Amino acid sequence: MAEMTYLQAISDGLRTEMRRDDRVFVIGEDVGVYGGAFKVTLGFQEEFGPWRVIDAPLAETAIMGGATGAAIMGMRPVAEMQFADFVSCAWDHLVTVAAKQHWRVGIPVPIVLRLPSGGGFSGGPFHSQNPESSFAHIPGLKCVCPATPEDAKGLLISAIEDPNPVLFFEHKHLYRRIKTEVPEERYTTPIGKARTHREGRDISVITWGAMVYTAEEAAQQLENDGVSVEIIDLRTIMPWDKAAVLESARKTSKVLVLHEDTHTGGFGAEIAATIAEEAFEDLDGPVRRVTAPDTPVPFSPPLEKAYIPQVEDVVKGLRELAEY
Repeated sequence: MAEMTYLQAISDGLRTEMRRDDRVFVIGEDVGVYGGAFKVTLGFQEEFGPWRVIDAPLAETAIMGGATGAAIMGMRPVAEMQFADFVSCAWDHLVTVAAKQHWRVGIPVPIVLRLPSGGGFSGGPFHSQNPESSFAHIPGLKCVCPATPEDAKGLLISAIEDPNPVLFFEHKHLYRRIKTEVPEERYTTPIGKARTHREGRDISVITWGAMVYTAEEAAQQLENDGVSVEIIDLRTIMPWDKAAVLESARKTSKVLVLHEDTHTGGFGAEIAATIAEEAFEDLDGPVRRVTAPDTPVPFSPPLEKAYIPQVEDVVKGLRELAEY
């Protein structure tokens, strides 16, 4: 075991797979000489060379198109969008081609698309989005949203192994803020399997990514009120662990869904609808959602704080459910 930040764990997982499998290569803007905008690939070009750590032009469409072609030819590209927001430029290659190629001709398309996402640093509307729900809706794509360094490494290795296109959402606010013990050896974390972050008996919080830690702080406050909160970290939202969510919902009978993405059409709506359809008789209250509002992410730090769900927002929602 070694103590690693979230960022170091991602870097370690990527380096592990590049050393193990010559088919794995990295492509993206500034990933080579500069070492990546957030330094995830620092030193990679020196170790693996410029043909496996490729500095691409400012053209997300070209990055995605090149990665798709390489994957079809048997390579395992790991493409980085410098910010998750810019993946919209590559929508056609990703959604129209890569996601559907297996259905069209029956061949694997093993691409990992690394997507630094999320707010908390006053990046504004073009550098702070959480667009996961847009892609969770697309058949053929998998969406991974790790919250811990250990999961970040294990899920990245699983994503590189996977024969399907995998969108790997890395929350930027976690990069250097979270540091835990991570196995130094190679290991995988299963895609589509949630983990119980905190055991509880009164209310379930279903969440993922950076919001796991917001939920944890809120749960600690509710504990002082005698309310026991369970936190389920989905880890991946497509596929998502419906069985784990329903089990927790039936255990506590009250559920709050928490995510940083905007409210309408966010993935929390899918979770809430599923609970209503399949566990309605087990509920003692309505399924609540705490999310960002339906606006772009503000630049202003006070406005951004009002936009991103805060601990007090979750506490308020939990207390209302507890009293229901």
